[in-house]
Amino acid sequence: MLAAMPDSAPSPLSAGGPALRDGGDACPGTLRLHRADDGALARVRVPGGVLSADRAEALLAAADRFGDGELHLTSRGNVQLRGLGAECGGGLAELLADAGLLPSAAHERARNIVASPLAGLDGSPALGERLAELDALVCASAAAASLSGRFLFALDDGRGDVDALGADVTLIADGDAFLLRIGPGDEVFRIPAAEGPRAALRAAEGFLRAARDSGAWRVKDLPDPVRSELIRAVGAAAGPAEHRPRPRTAKTPEPGTHGPGGTVDTTPGPGAAPETTPGPGYAPETTSGSTDALPDAHRHANPHGPAHTAAPANPPQAPPASAAALAVDVPLGRLTPGQWRLLTATARRYGGELRLTPWRGIVVPGPFTGAEAADALGALAAAGLITSPDSPWTGVGACIGRPGCAKSLADVRAEAGAALGPAGRLPVYWSGCERRCGHPHGEWIDVVATPDGHRISYVRGERRDPPATVRDDPAALAAAVAAARSRAL
Repeated sequence: MLAAMPDSAPSPLSAGGPALRDGGDACPGTLRLHRADDGALARVRVPGGVLSADRAEALLAAADRFGDGELHLTSRGNVQLRGLGAECGGGLAELLADAGLLPSAAHERARNIVASPLAGLDGSPALGERLAELDALVCASAAAASLSGRFLFALDDGRGDVDALGADVTLIADGDAFLLRIGPGDEVFRIPAAEGPRAALRAAEGFLRAARDSGAWRVKDLPDPVRSELIRAVGAAAGPAEHRPRPRTAKTPEPGTHGPGGTVDTTPGPGAAPETTPGPGYAPETTSGSTDALPDAHRHANPHGPAHTAAPANPPQAPPASAAALAVDVPLGRLTPGQWRLLTATARRYGGELRLTPWRGIVVPGPFTGAEAADALGALAAAGLITSPDSPWTGVGACIGRPGCAKSLADVRAEAGAALGPAGRLPVYWSGCERRCGHPHGEWIDVVATPDGHRISYVRGERRDPPATVRDDPAALAAAVAAARSRAL
C-alpha cells in the first residue's frame, strides 16, 4: 500500500540544523512512497550502483508501467521513479522483487551503499565481491533494518572518490587491507580485507546503540562525546588509529573512455553531435523502439527542457587502442526511456552491467576495442548524454523543482539550462528551496531560489562564503553563476 510521507528533516546546510529522529524516517523507498505534486515517488536502492542489464530492463519496465517512463539518478547512485499512481505500491514491489532489486523488504531503505564506479576497471582494486558481501550482511542483520534511509556505507578503491562523500561507515582499499573510517573524521583503522564488510556492519550496529538516546540519524549528528565513544569502541576491536585526512572534494569519472592505468580519451566517435549539446530529456526514438542513434535530420528539440546550447566541438583525434569502460554523465540526472534502452543495450553487448555513480553519471564496463568505444560514445552523445568534460552540462545539477515539488519556489531545472555557459571549474547545484535535496558534497556552488531572488554561495565542506543575492534578472544570474564556478583556488 502507498503510505503518505511526512516532511523530510531539514538539510544540515539549512537553518534547521542536524536531523534527529523526531518525526519518523521520511526517506522514500519502494515499499513506502513519497507523495509529490507530479505523483508518487519511489527510490530504488542499487548497492554500489551496480545493475545487471536484466535489472536495468526491469527498472525501465517499472517506470513505464507505473510511472512517467523516466528514470532519475540520485546523489547516492540510486534510481527514483516519478509520476507513480497512488495504488501502484504492490505491483511495483512485486516487479522489483522478481528482478532481485528488493531482496529484503525490511532492509529496503537500509541498503545505501556507494562504491568507486571505476573499481577494477582502470588498474584499481575490484570491489564487487566485498560489495555483495556487505549488502548480504546488511540484509541478514535484524538490527540493520533500523538504519535510517539517510545512513550511508561507502566502499572506496583507494582513489578517494566516494571517501570524499562523508559516509557514516567507509571502507578504503589499501593493499591487502581496508581502512575503516567512522563518520567524516580523519581517523581510520586498518583491518584485514576479508574482515572489512563485517567490520563495517558492526560499526553500523554500534552506531544504532549509540544513537538510542540522542535520536541521531547519522554519525555526524551524534553529540561529540557520543561520537568519540563510538569511534573509541570501534578502535578497541580494530587496533590503533591512523591519521588519514578525508578528501574534501571527489575526483569523479570524466566522461569518455577509461582503461588500465587510468587513461582517458573523451573523443566521441562517429554519430556524435558535434556542435550542440541537447538539453535534459532529449533522446532519439524510433517507432519500432530501436536503440540505434538516429541521423541528425531526425533529431527534435526537447519539449520539456531548455533549448539546445552551444558547446565546444571536440578536435579530431584517433580513437583509443582499447577501453575497459565508458563513462557518461546525465544532464540533471534525468534519463528518458530511449536513453536508458541505449545504455542497457550497450551494457548487454559488452560487459553486461551498468554502474550508476553518486554524481549522476553512468559507467559502462567493457572491454571495448577502440572502434567499438568510439562508436558507442558516438551513439550515446547523439542520444543527449554527456561524453566530454567540455560539455556545458558537466557539473550542473538541480533538484526536481517546480512543478514536481510543492515546496520549490522555482523551476530550477529550466533556470539551470537557461544559465548554461562554458564548463566551470566548480560544480553548481540549483535548489528550489532551503532543503537542497540531492545537493553534492565537497566543493561546489550553491544556488538557492528564495522569495527575493537567487542566493549564490561557495561551499567547501562544512564552510560557506557569505552569499550574494541576484534578483529577477536571468542574464545577471547566469553571469554570477559563471563567475562563481570559475573562481580560483
